[in-house]
Amino acid sequence: MSLTGTPFFLTAVALLIIAVVLPFALWSRLRGPRILRGLGRLGMLLFAQATAITLVFVVVNNTNSLYDNWDDLLGTSDHVDAAKDLGPDGLGGLKLKDEPKQLVNFGPPKDSVVGPGVQEGEFKGRISGVSGEVYVWLPPQYNDPAYRDKKFPVVQMLPGFPGSAKSWMGTLKAPEQLKSLMQRGKVKPFILVAPRTTLLGSVDTGCVNIPGKANADSWLSVDVRQMVIDNFRAEDKADSWALAGYSAGAHCATKLALAHPDRYRAAISLSGFNDPKLEPASLAGKDPKLRTESNPVNILKSANKAGKPPRTALFVSGASGDGYEAGVALKQLAKKPTTVKVKLIPPGAGGHGTAVWKNQIPEAFQWLSGVVKP
Repeated sequence: MSLTGTPFFLTAVALLIIAVVLPFALWSRLRGPRILRGLGRLGMLLFAQATAITLVFVVVNNTNSLYDNWDDLLGTSDHVDAAKDLGPDGLGGLKLKDEPKQLVNFGPPKDSVVGPGVQEGEFKGRISGVSGEVYVWLPPQYNDPAYRDKKFPVVQMLPGFPGSAKSWMGTLKAPEQLKSLMQRGKVKPFILVAPRTTLLGSVDTGCVNIPGKANADSWLSVDVRQMVIDNFRAEDKADSWALAGYSAGAHCATKLALAHPDRYRAAISLSGFNDPKLEPASLAGKDPKLRTESNPVNILKSANKAGKPPRTALFVSGASGDGYEAGVALKQLAKKPTTVKVKLIPPGAGGHGTAVWKNQIPEAFQWLSGVVKP
């Protein structure tokens, strides 16, 4: 039975109803020694508590798109076939222009929570060795005959940890919010791409390449990026690509954009952080070398020191103590052509949660429309 499906939800509801009714029906009717009657009543109470907790979990999980399936929840999922040392560029010596197109069969999503217009496909990255699902939403102009020869800019959208690839499409309702803005010319017609980011069960890769573990950076910045170019009318130049993320996904978006200005022009960071160790489950945060190298502050410092500040634009928002200071630190280091816009989320706005991030989508994507070229 699917973790996020309607049957499991209805089963949880039914079990809770039974758990509530049982004590009323059987409490005074239990027979036998006092100890057995006591154990029976205790069992009914525990059953009621367990079913209540289960239903709350199901509602929270479905609302926030935390876990896609039982393997993700239990930490037994593994989407990595191999994790070779791919070198500093994450390409392993290969040239994408020499590789054949990787065509993927996209179809209706397995879960309707992602909303109308979203397609789902699954493929194995030939560079990273990672396999996973990718959700794609095409802008209203994509199938307009007037745009039949046009290629479109792309935004890769990354969830937090734990988090589902479908969260931006479902919980945050990004397509639903942006569609009318695109139709009215307020936001550019972006292709929205949401790839799987939970690759190794109960640990967060931090979106870095770790030989022997997972090449998460190459999965996102090489394989998924090239797959979208191969299968859709997507621009291939860096000026037309951006990332957006919240929480741990915001850290990844900022890190990838600064580390790969040849692949991305901009990033949106919602309630993120710079130090990967702030995510306790992060593999990058547990390795001193990776912790230093994958910190966006250090990436920017190194680029500035080399006299090559990246042509990267960042939109960073967060509350005090929850992302705002991370943005200020980057803004203080920014040298042209690097630009950083920092927005303070006021106290009481909703905290570290999907309601806050959902409300920021229109503003963030309008900013992005002024940065990314079509």
